Amino acid sequence: MKTAQAPHRSADAPPAIPGPRPAGRRSASPLARRLSHQVRAYGFLIGGLLCFALFSWYPAIRAVIIAFQKYTPGSAPEWVGTDNFTQVFQDPEFGAAWRNTLTFTLIALLIGFAVPFVMALVLNELRHAKSFFRVVVYLPVMIPPVVSALLWKWFYDPGAGLANEALRFLHLPTSNWTNGADTALLSLVIVATWANMGGTVLIYLAALQGIPGELYEAAELDGANIWQRVRHVTIPQTRFIILMLMLLQIIATMQVFTEPFVITGGGPENSTVTVLYLIYKYAFLYNDFGGACALSVMLLIVLSLFSALYLRLTRTDD
Repeated sequence: MKTAQAPHRSADAPPAIPGPRPAGRRSASPLARRLSHQVRAYGFLIGGLLCFALFSWYPAIRAVIIAFQKYTPGSAPEWVGTDNFTQVFQDPEFGAAWRNTLTFTLIALLIGFAVPFVMALVLNELRHAKSFFRVVVYLPVMIPPVVSALLWKWFYDPGAGLANEALRFLHLPTSNWTNGADTALLSLVIVATWANMGGTVLIYLAALQGIPGELYEAAELDGANIWQRVRHVTIPQTRFIILMLMLLQIIATMQVFTEPFVITGGGPENSTVTVLYLIYKYAFLYNDFGGACALSVMLLIVLSLFSALYLRLTRTDD
């Protein structure tokens, strides 16, 4: 018994025309596909957005509200208007805190801006052991800030501290370091610069390595020395990075807290009380959360101005 075989189609025969698609299998429209992609993307982002809103925006908005209230733990908030701001303005420590903060920021710019740039220039010129020295420079950043501050507190000890021991070994006069009102703030700037300059050095180093070598070769052919090459080639080619890091450093140094809290406790004679440390004192020593939030709002306004300038300079037109 022969089985039925499908008819053979020759090579010259026209291609078979596909039949109609079954119902219910039509492709989604571009709008539906785009909407599906958006929903899927926001589904992945929803966790991060919730955490950001809960731990960033909510505390900020809540602090602004408390700044206009008399708020102490265990009692109902009472709306007091601008009384908290008036009280903070009249505090004798208010002026000292802002003066110390601005002085700290200025000294940190002079030291913390020049030292990392010079170190990046030196590392960029090295021919051997570049990776080793990069790790050495970046190592302080990996140390927890409190541990770093405690290390420097022992280093600055006026009795058996390593700093004064080194000065005695060199037959130089010792210093009170953080125990002297005239040297305490500068000592803290040195600590902050040492602890945070590693990341800045690496950013400068990356910017330096992006400068075309032809520019340096042309400068050398014109007889430029090292300082002239830095002045006329390096600085103009990295001026945008320099400006961005300067603004970020201003924002960061105006929020200094760990060093005065761990090393000096705001002393001696309130010479190292900063705005952020005064906020801590209002909240956790005076139990005046309204005053702490009022001072926080003032600091927020000042930092927002620098942040707006940073965003304006880094904005790119699409």
